[in-house]
Amino acid sequence: MANKALATRQKMRIRVEPSQQPPRNPVALAAKARSGGAGPHAKPHANERQAAKRLLARLTQKLDPDPDA
Repeated sequence: MANKALATRQKMRIRVEPSQQPPRNPVALAAKARSGGAGPHAKPHANERQAAKRLLARLTQKLDPDPDA
């Protein structure tokens, strides 16, 4: 007798992986394989400005711990 718990719940499925398919874009595959390539992009300058503002705020907070006094 089959497992009754599987009858009402999710059924077991056998997944068949597709066979090796050719690349969608052979030009992109060739460009990826080349040494050097495009590489990672540079970080935006806004990151540096924001980090500098945070550092400045932190330093000024350390110099003047009680601005109301």
